[in-house]
Amino acid sequence: MDMQPVGSSNVAAVGYDPDTQTLHVEYRNGGRYEYAGVPPDSHAELMASDSIGRHLHTRIKGVHQHKKLA
Repeated sequence: MDMQPVGSSNVAAVGYDPDTQTLHVEYRNGGRYEYAGVPPDSHAELMASDSIGRHLHTRIKGVHQHKKLA
């Protein structure tokens, strides 16, 4: 998955596959997670938000199933 670097103190990069509605997030601490069922408009809102980390915490985590990637 192509990862796009982002300007965030907690998040290093974000990738998105609109066909599977899968969001990939690489955190600055090295953790990588996959979030399932994220619609395209939610991804667009994330990328346009003033704080990607806060948006992830309030709108993605706890809402969409996730798993830690190796």
